[in-house]
Amino acid sequence: MNNAISINHLTKRYGRLTALDRVTFSVPEGCMLGLIGPDGAGKTTLYQILTTLLNPDEGSATVVGLDVVNDYRKLRTQIGYMPERFSLYPDLTVSENLQFFASLFGVDVKDNYDLIAPIFNQLKKFPNRKARALSGGMKQKLALSCALIHRPKVLLLDEPTTGVDAVSRSEFWDMLATLKAKGITILVSTSYMDEAEQCERIALINKGKILGVDTPKNLVERLDSNIYKASAVEMYPLLNALRGYPGVNDCYTFGTTLHVVADDGFDPDAAIDKLRGNGLTDVRICQAKGNIEDLFIKLAKDDG
Repeated sequence: MNNAISINHLTKRYGRLTALDRVTFSVPEGCMLGLIGPDGAGKTTLYQILTTLLNPDEGSATVVGLDVVNDYRKLRTQIGYMPERFSLYPDLTVSENLQFFASLFGVDVKDNYDLIAPIFNQLKKFPNRKARALSGGMKQKLALSCALIHRPKVLLLDEPTTGVDAVSRSEFWDMLATLKAKGITILVSTSYMDEAEQCERIALINKGKILGVDTPKNLVERLDSNIYKASAVEMYPLLNALRGYPGVNDCYTFGTTLHVVADDGFDPDAAIDKLRGNGLTDVRICQAKGNIEDLFIKLAKDDG
């Protein structure tokens, strides 16, 4: 299978800050790859390079076989880009924004309407509404429609669900699955670890470095098996107590509970008795199944 995106030793510096540090990975044609990492990890800098808005200091990158530096004019017609911040024209209506972006690529809206129809159908009820008056979820759908109106081969999405409600987030990922089924290659970045499971492959990035690239299942299999879930009435004292408890390698907040990474000899029942004896109320510790977030924390700690 050919690669739609190939990134090799890509490096970008801003003074003393290295935003991207020899980043290397690829995205096969027709694949949806998630770029997973926290704010400041280098995701947006990578997108700016892939969309020809920024030149790298070292390394190279190609999208659909076109070099991001030397072939930037041709490349811009082959990609659809949806930046993190809403970047459409707030004073233009829904219809005017779509027509404007179609005209930029020399196409007519009706030429590729079949591609955006499942997304745009909810917007066509109010074509004359100004973009600034749309809800967050509707702005998201309009931005995606505009990014697709010229039928790009590759879709680049930078934190597309930031600030969007849970229902709209779920709808958006359903739309991406539909687009992938139509053969569009998708690179989507997110800081929501739960969204990683929606992708065929993921690349974990932190402080400008790629920590791992594989399927979510294969990556999770790299985790230690001794992960436990812990809770108590007094969560912060429990966190401090577990971090100093014999046999515990790491302990961190995980949603409303704690996750504990321990040695093979760790005995959760003995730990519960000891912690309760020290005055902690309703301590509970049980085996947990690790996920992408656990792996990311582990790899980031090992790399740091």
